[in-house]
Amino acid sequence: MDRLSSMEVFVRVVDCGSFSSVAKQLHMGQPAVSKTVAQLEGRLGVRLLLRSTHGLTPTEAGRNFYGRAKRSIEEAEEAERAARGAGMTLTGRLRFSAPLALARLHVMPRLSAFLAEHPSLDIDAYLDDRDIDLVATGIDIALLIGQLADTSVTARKIGECQRQVIATPGYLAARGTPRIPSDLAAHEAVIYEQRNGGAIWRFRQGTSETSVGLSGRLRVSAGEGVREAVLAGHGLAVASEWLFGPELKSGAVVPVLQEWRLPPVDLWIAFPAGRQASVKARAFASFIQFQVFNTNSDRVSDLSVSGCALPTGREMDDSKSPDRNVNENLAAAA
Repeated sequence: MDRLSSMEVFVRVVDCGSFSSVAKQLHMGQPAVSKTVAQLEGRLGVRLLLRSTHGLTPTEAGRNFYGRAKRSIEEAEEAERAARGAGMTLTGRLRFSAPLALARLHVMPRLSAFLAEHPSLDIDAYLDDRDIDLVATGIDIALLIGQLADTSVTARKIGECQRQVIATPGYLAARGTPRIPSDLAAHEAVIYEQRNGGAIWRFRQGTSETSVGLSGRLRVSAGEGVREAVLAGHGLAVASEWLFGPELKSGAVVPVLQEWRLPPVDLWIAFPAGRQASVKARAFASFIQFQVFNTNSDRVSDLSVSGCALPTGREMDDSKSPDRNVNENLAAAA
């Protein structure tokens, strides 16, 4: 059995959790499936599966190999489709990741349009505010917010949004409205406990700059939790206007300290490094950039809050160019 075929057998075994299920799928004998995986382990010099009475479980090496092997298989299939002239017919499965609140507010409500355009394509959405390994998890394309932690990914910036100190009118009526950043020390804050959050924030006004430490009884690991806590009146928060777009328009929350500026937050489309982005991933990137975060339709008017900007003119033309390494993007954005 050739290398790619043995990789496909291993991927199917991990997906199914048993040799017998894969044997039925491939019309092979179960011993042949087991032997193929054993030969693969021998060639690699590592154990990929733990075998027990409870079933088959991939080792850490097996999990890492699984993601890369699955990607290799998909790339080979895509190359064949392109050679047949079917490169623009999107089939198979697309895996994307995004922060939970960003996806819920802005991507998921519009995803039906992309699915309708590509009826033979299935989508797996991994929604998590934490940084993930795109290669190990088999992600095709990711939406990332803020400074990028992984400088090895291939990414392009598609937007920028202002951060604000945000609270409900009810909270401000009960606790008072801060007039200068140091007033925040007397307030209850909902603190976002991820890489792009934290308790220390730098405010600027003209040439003046001051750092303020927020304090509060509630720390939250997901932006969705920050939203709900602020809307419930638990306190104020530093958040991007993307996170509270509908509520800022309706007046359910209001920004304070608007004479002071906080560092803006960037929005990126990212692809796993070391390989060319698939046709599926590029099509989804175009959908995200031009249909979700760059349209004037009423359906997405909640994105058009005052402090958010999207690439226009020359910036938009540049964004259509081949993806650049994130280090080049960061240098260009500096």
